[in-house]
Amino acid sequence: MRVGLDAKRAFLNKSGLGSYSRNLISALCSNFPESEFVLYSTRTNADLFSPSFPNARVCTPDTFLQRKFHQVWRSYGIPKALIREGIDIYHGLSHELPFQFPADKVKSVVTIHDLIFLRLPKLYNPFDRALYERKTRYACQKADRIIAISRQTADDIVEFFGTSPGKIEVIYQGCHPGFYQQLSPEEKAALRKKYDLPDAYILYVGTIEERKNLLRLLRALHTGNIKLPLVVIGKATAYAAEVFRFLEEHNTVHVNFYDSIANADLPGFYQLAEVFVYPSLYEGFGIPILEALASRTPVITSQGGCFSEAGGPSALYVDPMNTAEIARAIRRVTGESDLRKEMTETGYGHAYGFRQDLVAGKVMNVYKNVLQND
Repeated sequence: MRVGLDAKRAFLNKSGLGSYSRNLISALCSNFPESEFVLYSTRTNADLFSPSFPNARVCTPDTFLQRKFHQVWRSYGIPKALIREGIDIYHGLSHELPFQFPADKVKSVVTIHDLIFLRLPKLYNPFDRALYERKTRYACQKADRIIAISRQTADDIVEFFGTSPGKIEVIYQGCHPGFYQQLSPEEKAALRKKYDLPDAYILYVGTIEERKNLLRLLRALHTGNIKLPLVVIGKATAYAAEVFRFLEEHNTVHVNFYDSIANADLPGFYQLAEVFVYPSLYEGFGIPILEALASRTPVITSQGGCFSEAGGPSALYVDPMNTAEIARAIRRVTGESDLRKEMTETGYGHAYGFRQDLVAGKVMNVYKNVLQND
């Protein structure tokens, strides 16, 4: 089987969509050596992703004009390349397919991560929202099969686009193998020194934006008189100004900010944390929840939506709008050793079912089913 994969995010996006693409590409190439995978991207970035699998090769624009006008290449160049190279099935890993997709000659699958731009439209400017909707609607209409990374996302696709539920397969996002490996005491000590981490801390991982709800977590720490410092890993947006203003006014809350860290160091950040708190208002899945559970770290996250799909029976669920409830949950987890132990053990067992090799096997079955139904 010759599979084309949209690898743009794998090479160019460090966070969620990029992680999904890198993890899935790596797992597919490793677990299915008999298949050939062609990775399509406008450019590469060896510092972020450097695939070295014998059954994978990268396809980028050939000419200066294609590189300069890369969106034209994605819409017109990729479809021509798919036909020329005899690709059996093409997988759009992040919401989209080329607008001139040759559906009569190549089968297709698209992964839809979320429809937050439709569920929470006020968080997006009108131009971006219209563009995202156009791309995503087209992909859902054109694809032979849709992979939704959560039941929540599948339901949103049906609600907003009128897609038949029978066209959608829910395959949860997998967790990178590195999160299941415990660091040695020496490795943890080295990581703590490298990043000047506190001896004990609460961890937050996610973009500093309104939807992720960091400000309410800070209010919970302040009003709840919780003295544990908070470690924040995430890129700042305009919303961060509100966060920094709050911290200037309330110097009892101590926060260490990290705009970005090496991917290889992230599991250690989870493992050193007392608790991971993820009070997001809405997600397509919430991969940091799974990363924390695989790292054997207790998780506090939001009620409703997809959060229980990622967190399973081990997480504590709170109303993300209620700062008092968030504070109570943090005090429980950090103060009750038996509860921590139960959450850690149950959480790791839940996360083990999201191993990337299992996810890759499910995705490959989708490819085979689509081709067999030709």
